[in-house]
Amino acid sequence: MIPELGHFALVLALLLAGVQSILPLVGAAQGERRGALLMATGPSAAIGQMLFVALSFFCLMWSYAVSDFSVANVYQNSHSLKPMLYKLTGTWGNHEGSMVLWVLILALCSGAVAGFGQNLPATLRARVLAVLGMIAFGFLLFTLLTSNPFKRIWPVPEDGRDLNPLLQDPGLAFHPPFLYLGYVGTAVAFAFACAALIEGRVDAAWGRWVRPWTLAAWCALTLGIGLGSWWAYYELGWGGFWFWDPVENASLMPWLLATALLHSAIVVEKREALKVWTILLAILTFSLSLLGTFLVRSGVLNSVHAFANDPERGVFILMLLAVAVGGSLILFAWRAPALEPKGLFAPISREGSLVLNNLLLATSCAVVFVGTLYPLFADLLFGAKITVGPPFFNATVFPVFVPLLVAMGVGPLLPWKRADLWAALARLKLAALVVLAFAVVWIAAVDRRLLPALGFALALWLVLAAATDFADRVRLGRVPLAESFARARGLPRAIVGGIVAHAAVGICLAGIAGKGIAPERITLMRPGDVTTVGPHTLRFDGKADIVGPNWRGTEGRLTLLRDGREVAVLTPERRFYPVQRMSTTEASIRTSGLADLYAVIGETSEDGATVVRLHWNPLAPWIWVGTVLMALGGLISLSDRRLRVGAPARRRREALAPLAAAE
Repeated sequence: MIPELGHFALVLALLLAGVQSILPLVGAAQGERRGALLMATGPSAAIGQMLFVALSFFCLMWSYAVSDFSVANVYQNSHSLKPMLYKLTGTWGNHEGSMVLWVLILALCSGAVAGFGQNLPATLRARVLAVLGMIAFGFLLFTLLTSNPFKRIWPVPEDGRDLNPLLQDPGLAFHPPFLYLGYVGTAVAFAFACAALIEGRVDAAWGRWVRPWTLAAWCALTLGIGLGSWWAYYELGWGGFWFWDPVENASLMPWLLATALLHSAIVVEKREALKVWTILLAILTFSLSLLGTFLVRSGVLNSVHAFANDPERGVFILMLLAVAVGGSLILFAWRAPALEPKGLFAPISREGSLVLNNLLLATSCAVVFVGTLYPLFADLLFGAKITVGPPFFNATVFPVFVPLLVAMGVGPLLPWKRADLWAALARLKLAALVVLAFAVVWIAAVDRRLLPALGFALALWLVLAAATDFADRVRLGRVPLAESFARARGLPRAIVGGIVAHAAVGICLAGIAGKGIAPERITLMRPGDVTTVGPHTLRFDGKADIVGPNWRGTEGRLTLLRDGREVAVLTPERRFYPVQRMSTTEASIRTSGLADLYAVIGETSEDGATVVRLHWNPLAPWIWVGTVLMALGGLISLSDRRLRVGAPARRRREALAPLAAAE
């Protein structure tokens, strides 16, 4: 009965999404007074749709919690012995359940616009809700027609086929919701862009409205990508955090464009410039999110992260992609020329630095796009089997990022409209001297490899530039300390968040550069053997059998020695899940906060020797600390009162004046 209730709720949500797609749009076309009644259906339909999708999702989660194996989706992806955490998170650990989560987050976004968008002009809110309703209608239809999560089977199996063991992990339990919040969150900026094109008006108020939604999506996507790379680091057993896997790239591309969109929206808000470019970025960012959904679910690309291998579903999503992207680009081509550019500025200015930021981010996104999809098109058009791996991306993306990171330190110090570049550089003189001295000492005395040295130097540059920006704003050293403290307390949170996020990029980059000097050792060890990696000495004490709730395996024991004393024990595992007949590797990681000692065990040979992989990863934890701080910077910015209150009343009146005149 519960599954049928969930299915029925999903059907009702589809009907409400249809209402949300049409009536508010018709009402907005009739104007604020004549169409008020029709426009008023938008918020009600959005909230109703949200409630029904939430009901459907909780019905599916209930089926997983009670192990209702009469539901095909539960039978295929759960098991009665699975821990409750993974029973619940298994709800979205498969294609059908993840689609319900997708539409739930989209419905939550619609509900948020309906609930918190009361400061928007009525016609704009109606059109935004209508566009969100169309997207929801398409994905609800896709879910019901091709991916019904409530399909029953008979006779009812005694037990399930269990979840993919790689997904039975806290990192993968929470990674998809954050990633989806980011993916789907970009739909709101997309809806604002389409609504602005329909209205033919983009102004400073529009820039202020679209920024919080983009920022929230960017924060979630940042955390989602960070959780995914953390999972790859400790679960896959290869000691790395990013493999340029096609599905990893599918999340990176919208993140790059969302970052560009965040910055270009600031220019729209502050200077009413870059309107057309910002609209295009909003469309392309969501389009890449849809592309990521297509890549993960169509089976056209092989990946450890891919959910499904079903060309029929892939064709349906491809049609949704074509309608959403094609329709929005046609609208863009029709209405964008009518958007008058304003806010002229000199190339050397804050706006100019943000344009450079946008160009470099868009270029890096284009490079990742080509590298990810070129093998697919080469196979499709020429029958050529081509693999594009890390060497290509490292050689093409990093050169684009170097000038981006250098400019990131200078841009915040430039004033709007026209700036003196030399004056900004003079303020960074101390930071530049420290970075130069660090680079010389590092290469002369520590390590002569250029790429890690460049990475560390750029990381230090970003942190020092952010500190200089902060010190400059509070006039540290130029006024009494109490006054600097008072100025710091008075800084707008959007400014503080930007400084934190820029410094966090430097911290994350230092962790990435640390991988460039990380030593690795792969060796055969017998009980009692001793080996070294980096500054550490380890003794292999053998293996022992262990048993879990739905797996069995072996646990290795490696004792960390320091001056002959035992200081710690690492216990890497190899697990075997009998239902899925699949083995996993569980790394054991000892971290000091400044470096990780990373151990993995492999197969044991007939003569008793076990394969042991050891890494010493300097600064590796900083990768994820930096990622979390980036998102934290975004959240601090999001709490800025100017973003929460929306457009000032005066600008709202100015925005509404043409409508009143037209009626």
